[in-house]
Amino acid sequence: MLMSLIGAIIVLIGSIFLLLGSLGVYRMPDVYNRMQAGTKATTLGSILFYLGIGLIMPSWIGKLILLIVFIILTNPVSSHALARASHFIKIKMSDKTVLDSLEIDERNDGGDV
Repeated sequence: MLMSLIGAIIVLIGSIFLLLGSLGVYRMPDVYNRMQAGTKATTLGSILFYLGIGLIMPSWIGKLILLIVFIILTNPVSSHALARASHFIKIKMSDKTVLDSLEIDERNDGGDV
């Protein structure tokens, strides 16, 4: 009973992070900021959500740990690949962006991406 309650609270916290991630995707000014907001919040939200489900249903914990590891490995990599591809095809950054480190690296390296 206590583990189910703790699991439900963790699921709720994970769901809140997922909600905040979706709000970040909606509110951010450009594709790069949207990817960052979406990736960070959904990674943490999904991990918490699956951990909470694992506490509620202990027989599922092995499968859920596997999902968590998969999310930890793939979310940052896919977000990075999408951001580099967006930069490569020259998707405009927000006017509020102060520094473009990737452009500085491209100029210093002779344009190799």
